[in-house]
Amino acid sequence: MRDIEELLAERGIIVTYESIRKWCNHFGPEYARTLKKRSRRLGVYWYLDDVFIKIQGELHYRWRAVDQDGDTIDILVQKRRNKQAAKRFFRKLLKGQCASPRRMITDKLKSYSAAHREIMPSVTHSTEQHANNRAEVSHEPTRQRERQMRRFKSVGHAQRFLTVYGAVRNLFRLGRHVIRATHYRAFRDRAFEAWQEAACA
Repeated sequence: MRDIEELLAERGIIVTYESIRKWCNHFGPEYARTLKKRSRRLGVYWYLDDVFIKIQGELHYRWRAVDQDGDTIDILVQKRRNKQAAKRFFRKLLKGQCASPRRMITDKLKSYSAAHREIMPSVTHSTEQHANNRAEVSHEPTRQRERQMRRFKSVGHAQRFLTVYGAVRNLFRLGRHVIRATHYRAFRDRAFEAWQEAACA
C-alpha cells in the first residue's frame, strides 16, 4: 500500500495508504468477480493442495486449486482440514467452474479421497508422489505477499485478498521467460484491456 502511495505521489496524486487499503477492500472483490466472468473455463486437470496459515495466532488452512497451466481456479480459507472441509472446497470449485475436471491430482491426505468418493466419484483421482508439485509451488507467491503484509488480520481479510490476488495474477501471469517478446507484448496489451474493462478505467 505504501508503495502505491509513493507511486501516486510521484504523479502528483496525494492519497494515504489507508485510503488505498479501503479502495482495495471495496473494489477488489468486484474486480475479481468481473475477471472470473470474463475468463474462459479453466483447465480440465485440477491440482489441489492445502497449507496452514496463522491468523491472529490461530491455525487455519488455505485450500488452493490450480489447473495444468498453473492458473488459480479457486482458493478457500478454512479452519479445518477434514473431510467436511474438503467437500466444501470441492463444491465451491464445481460451482465456480460449472463442470467436473477430467482428472484431479492431490497429495495423500485422506480428506481428499473421502470427499472425492462422495462429491466427484466419476473423476479420476491421482495421488502419485510428486504429481502434485504444481499446486504446492503455487503457494509461494501468496506466501511472499503474506509476509510483506505481516500476515492476515482475519479469515475474511485473508479470503478477500487471496481471491482478488488469484484472479488478477491469472490475468498478468504471462510466462515472459518462455515466449517471444512480441508475443509477450501482445498478451500484455490484451491483459491490460481486460483489466481496464473490469475496472471501468
